[in-house]
Amino acid sequence: MKQPIYLDYAATTPVDPAVAEKMIACLTMDGNFANPASRSHVYGWKAEEAAENARRQVADLVGADPREIVWTSGATESNNLAIKGMAHALSARGRHLVTSTIEHKAVLDCFKQLEQEGCEVTWLQADASGVIAPEQLRSALREDTVLVSLMHVNNEIGTINDIRALGELAQGAGAVFHVDAAQSTGKLPIDLKTLPVDLMSFSAHKTYGPKGVGALFVRRGLMPRPQAQIHGGGHERGLRSGTLATHQLVGIGAAFELAGQVREQESARITELRDALLAGLEGLDGVSLNGSAELRVPHNLNLAFAGVDGELLLLSLKELALSSGSACTSAAVEPSYVLRGIGLSDELAHSSIRLSLGRYTSLEDVQRAAQVICQVVPRLRAS
Repeated sequence: MKQPIYLDYAATTPVDPAVAEKMIACLTMDGNFANPASRSHVYGWKAEEAAENARRQVADLVGADPREIVWTSGATESNNLAIKGMAHALSARGRHLVTSTIEHKAVLDCFKQLEQEGCEVTWLQADASGVIAPEQLRSALREDTVLVSLMHVNNEIGTINDIRALGELAQGAGAVFHVDAAQSTGKLPIDLKTLPVDLMSFSAHKTYGPKGVGALFVRRGLMPRPQAQIHGGGHERGLRSGTLATHQLVGIGAAFELAGQVREQESARITELRDALLAGLEGLDGVSLNGSAELRVPHNLNLAFAGVDGELLLLSLKELALSSGSACTSAAVEPSYVLRGIGLSDELAHSSIRLSLGRYTSLEDVQRAAQVICQVVPRLRAS
């Protein structure tokens, strides 16, 4: 049976074969399998060396000091540690927090939990561009604002926030600034030596690394530090307890190093593929792009097909593996909260699908995808 064309890279990426090879070498008795915290023998020393090399590789991609990288199980945990950990640590100073209504669920649910704990949250509303304007943040900041969390690249629509401008405002008001960068590593340049960002969350599996591992950048000198959310041994300088999974860390390190090497070339190629896909859909009426056409990564196309139910469209596009939005909410029957959040009607939000391109997408893939969509959409509209 022929496999469908994979166009869901925003949900997850396959592990790059070069990365997988290095991970496999950390699993069995003849490999680097030991506990990095076992400092009494050579096996542990080698595992610790591998973990610290991975920390340096992650830091190098984002312009950080390796000592600023804290290992986690993924961006969801990183977001929890950054948001809840920082809000708890700063509660004596203030309990006003700021985020937006189109963040990933891993951010939204943290803030909803903090609201239940007595914090006051200002929820910024994006406009049709899917971007949070600095002026919106400026008007929301107060004397008791202690934390601002705004994403770099939106996971559903691929739009890009100006985190430099937003960070300058947040820090200028005395607030800690957190950024969810799960969707931007390997797609956009990140230099934390110059960006006004205090905390930044990363995910391996969005960047051709394994699932189950991520990292949190915690700027050196940030005081107080986030309060740990997982206890039991004081690993990661007391911020995140738990035995380090050497193979997972080697995976994220190798994936991030590779991402830095190929980012410019890969983004240029994916831009060409995106343009070819859009060109292939030009003959189809009633197609609109969700979110800004300029302030977006080329890897993500969220398109509305007027007059077509998105779920029915997905079912009809059997040759294509794609989604109607975030994989974390794709089982929901309600229309995407992100698309509603940028002003789409429920009807148009229901008519939208996300096509996300990646390292293994070919020109033949996007040409075939456009051909299939152009065949299926008119048929559904006529039925």
